[in-house]
This record gives sequence, structure tokens and C-alpha cells, in this order.
Amino acid sequence: MRIHKEGQSTILVVMSVVTIFLVVILAFSPYNIWVLASFILLSVLLLVQTMMFFRIPSRNILIRDDGIVSPADGRIVMIQEVQVNEYLQEKRLQVSIFMNLFNVHVNWYPCGGDIVYYKYHPGDKMVAWHPKSSDKNEHTTLFVKQDNTLIGVRQIAGLMARRVVCKARTGKQVLQCSEMGIIKFGSRVDVLLPPDAEVKVRKGQRVWGCETLIATLKR
Repeated sequence: MRIHKEGQSTILVVMSVVTIFLVVILAFSPYNIWVLASFILLSVLLLVQTMMFFRIPSRNILIRDDGIVSPADGRIVMIQEVQVNEYLQEKRLQVSIFMNLFNVHVNWYPCGGDIVYYKYHPGDKMVAWHPKSSDKNEHTTLFVKQDNTLIGVRQIAGLMARRVVCKARTGKQVLQCSEMGIIKFGSRVDVLLPPDAEVKVRKGQRVWGCETLIATLKR
């Protein structure tokens, strides 16, 4: 299992904090075996959870020229038509994927093409499944042009997320399922599809980044 480079500093911080608390416990309660054992157990669980959060999994990558592949691990929390007022001024079919603390938080491009728009937006820390978090929370928005079709993607920080990392830049050419970025701790990814796209997932369904087909496009 590989660890994402964005998680290395966080893991070091966790290890440092655990070490400091362990020294304090040994100094003031060296003979309290239950306190020491409980702390060690909780520390191991915290460290393992942090490492799992930043893990980079091996995937059986699905490549579909006419398909949109899931950009993240998680659960589908929304499938509905929305009005887009950034870069485009039109209706789009939004598919939202919520990532909890136990999901992989690396994000991938759902399709290949040229990035024609990218912007980072600072914002609030509402719970990521809230409908207004798409606009109110810290997030990134990008549009990828594949042939004559535009596909939008938003990375949205949640209540626990502290940082959105995105590799996208306007003018950059990307491949389907190449790494787009990562969101640190609890978050959401929106995919903005053309209204005539055929959605292949349902609300509540669990999806896997680079493996689950989200939708197919009309050609």
C-alpha cells in the first residue's frame, strides 16, 4: 500500500503528538497498566486510520471514451438537475459522491480531454452532504473538454476537511483516471454532466474511483 505524499506531513504530526502524550503518561502514570494499554491501543488505531485515509489503492482502471468513470470512492448522495452559474450558464445533471473518513480520498479525472476552466474557491466548512456545500464550502471547479462535450467536476471540502488539493490547471491535457488531487478528511465530489447523459448509478449506491461507470454520453 502506497501513501499519498500529501499525507506524509499529517502522519508525522500524528506520530509526534502520540509520542508526546506517551512521554507524559509514562512520567505521571508509569505503573497504571490500563491507562498505558488503552493509550497505546487508541494511538495505533489513530495512526492506522490516518494512513488508510491517505492510501493510494491499486485499481482495475476502466477506460471508456463514451463513459464517465467515478472520480472518487464513496456513496452517491445526489442525482438531480441543477443550474450551473460558473463558466457555463445552463442546466446540468449533477451526480454527487460523498466520501466518509474511511474512504480513499484521492480523486481522479472522470474523463480525458483538455482542461478549459479551473478555479479554487475558499469558503465555509458545512457538512459535505448539504446541498449548499457545492457553492458555500471551500471547493474547486474545473471543466474538461472531451471532443465537443464539457464535463464539470467539483472537489468540495466538508466539515472535517482542512485542505483541497487539485492538480488541474487551465490548458492542461489530462487522461481518464489519472490523478486529479486529494481532499483531506471527509468531503464530496460533484460531476456535472450534460442533461442528455445516461446515468448508470443510483442514489445510495457505493462507487469506486476509476472502476465504477457513472454515466455514458450521447455522441
